Amino acid sequence: MKLTRICKTPRMDFYAADLTTELELPLASTSISAGFPSPAEDHLELKLDLNRALIRHPNATFSGRVKGSSMIDAGIVEGDILVIDKSLDPKEGDIAVCFLDGEFTVKRISSREDGLYLMPANDEFQPIRITEESEFQIWGIVTYIIHKAR
Repeated sequence: MKLTRICKTPRMDFYAADLTTELELPLASTSISAGFPSPAEDHLELKLDLNRALIRHPNATFSGRVKGSSMIDAGIVEGDILVIDKSLDPKEGDIAVCFLDGEFTVKRISSREDGLYLMPANDEFQPIRITEESEFQIWGIVTYIIHKAR
């Protein structure tokens, strides 16, 4: 799959979804235990196409590469790739890519009595209150986080 950069910003690079290629990977037909090991089974019969698995709305989906550490406690670290769906309506607690005062940021959405907040997942960062003066738009909801295991 070839990534086509559509926008580069100081906090995130954005890429268009490329559904022109298929890369079917072998998928074990049995579950993988995260507890006690199960007897080895040689079942790699199914195929997994990551485009079909990760992208529900192709015309409204793009990806972004994370820069920074404000969401580290949510499992989002620098270099991770976010799959972002613009067609989803934001809900309380969703992780969203937002445009705020001329910059992009990824934060958790929180609605409180005194207004809307963008919540970091790192104690070194402060919540951001959205005010009437804020230039603010939710660009999309993060549906998947892709990061290297090690």
